[in-house]
Amino acid sequence: MKLFSESLMSELEHQLKSIHLETENPIQLSELAIKSTIAVLEKLKNFFIKYKPLNKREEIEFFRDIKPKFASKLIYYNKIYTIETNRPLGTQKIIRKYYKAELLKLKVFFEENQEFYRYYRTSNNYLDNKYFIRAKYDLKLMLDSSYFLADHRFATSHDNKVASILANDEIKVFLEEQIEKLGRKTVKTEVPSQLSKGPKWTASKVELIELIYALHTEGVFNNGVSGLKEVTTFFESSFNIDLGQFNRVFLEIRNRKSERTKFLNTLKNKLIIRMDDADEN
Repeated sequence: MKLFSESLMSELEHQLKSIHLETENPIQLSELAIKSTIAVLEKLKNFFIKYKPLNKREEIEFFRDIKPKFASKLIYYNKIYTIETNRPLGTQKIIRKYYKAELLKLKVFFEENQEFYRYYRTSNNYLDNKYFIRAKYDLKLMLDSSYFLADHRFATSHDNKVASILANDEIKVFLEEQIEKLGRKTVKTEVPSQLSKGPKWTASKVELIELIYALHTEGVFNNGVSGLKEVTTFFESSFNIDLGQFNRVFLEIRNRKSERTKFLNTLKNKLIIRMDDADEN
C-alpha cells in the first residue's frame, strides 16, 4: 500500500507542477488542481477499499499519514479557489483587510482544535485507535459533522482534521504572500541594461529557491543581516525571474520524502566529479 500511495503522490505532484507552469492565475490554477486531485483521490480510494488484508497498524498509518497528504491538497486548492473568487473589488487596503480576515479564520480553527493540534504535532499515538480506525468515533472528541456524511469505508473521525492542519499550513503561506505583494512598491526600479544581458537561470525555480534558502541560512549576504525577501528579490532581479510564492515552495521542499536538499546534493556531487576530472588531467 505504501509503495502504491507514494507512486500516486508522485503522479499528483507531477500534475500539479505542470499546472503551476501552465498558469499563475490562482483561480484557473485551483480549478485545474482540484480536478487532478479529485481524480487521484478516487484512485487511492478504489485501491484502499480493495486492499486485503488490512491490519490495524496499516489502517492507522493510512488514515493518519497517507490519505491526509492527498486530501490536504484538495482542501488547499478548494480554499484558494474560494478565497480568490470571493476577493472583493477595491483598494489595496480593502483587499489586505480581506486576506487578514482569512488568516484570522485559520487562527480560529487552530484555537478550536488546539488539543488535537498538540496531539498530532507531538506525534502522540495513544488515541490513534479512536482517531484513525474506521467506525471507532467518540462524540466527546470534537468530530467534524462532515464525518457523518462521508463514505465510512474511506474515512475515520479525524483523518480529515489532519488534512485540514496540513492544508492550513500552506493556506497561511499563500495569504501571507498575497499580503506581502500588496505591500510592495508599485514602481519597480529599472534593471540596468547590462544586467539583462547576464546569465539566465535555466534550471527550475524550485532549485533556485532551495539554493537561496541555503545561502540565506548560511548568512553569506551582508554578514547575515539581509532578510530572506530582500535576498529573493535580488535573485529575481538578477535573473529576471519571478519566484512567486517561494515560502510555499520551501514548505514543499521540507515535506520531501527523501533527499530534502536534492539540488544541493547534486551540486556537491557534480563539483566533486569536476575536481576529480581536473586532478586526472
